Amino acid sequence: MTEIKVLQKVLASNDALAQSHRKIFDQNNVTAINIMSAPGSGKTSLLEKTIEKIKNNKKIFVIEGDIKGNLDAMRLLKKGADCIQINTQGQCHLDGFMLSQALPKIDLSKVELLFIENVGNLVCPAEFDLGTHYNVMMLSTPEGSDKPVKYPLMFSKADLLLVNKIDLLPYVQFDFDNLEKSLKKLKPKLKLIKISCKTGEGIEEWVDWVLGEIGKRRNRR
Repeated sequence: MTEIKVLQKVLASNDALAQSHRKIFDQNNVTAINIMSAPGSGKTSLLEKTIEKIKNNKKIFVIEGDIKGNLDAMRLLKKGADCIQINTQGQCHLDGFMLSQALPKIDLSKVELLFIENVGNLVCPAEFDLGTHYNVMMLSTPEGSDKPVKYPLMFSKADLLLVNKIDLLPYVQFDFDNLEKSLKKLKPKLKLIKISCKTGEGIEEWVDWVLGEIGKRRNRR
């Protein structure tokens, strides 16, 4: 009897698509960033702030992933970003196949910076490479500082960790020392930026990181 390892086949197919997407991004000089977090951490609010800061200097496009609806996409359209919605109809993540359906609908020659707002989930999105150049993870203070221990994969896949809602620190139990100790064991070089999408604290540092990475990629070409 032949045993078929379905998950391995699915991930191998996904990785092939991801490599194809990365080539397409590179050919069009697009910097692609995948943003992952639990529901309600503030991904859409972060993109709203980011669009406000750089829409006059960079051509931005957003791929918005949700199980159903387009509420977040409408918020981003109001901020002046071009946006396309992917509804997964129950899947808790975006994957290479979903992205391959969306990319032909985007004129990437007119895009410099592509944000992909993944479906809110701390597990599944980290398993599927989308072909982006960077994975950014967002953690909010009400979620607690123990998440790297409970959900290590997403943290290990991240190139940058944003800790949002620091304006709530007086009211929630969040231990930055505990978080940093966990990160040192899991991924010692992971950069961390503390932000508040409500007050704007830390947003400039985040935007500087984004623009800096765009510049680094441009210089490497």
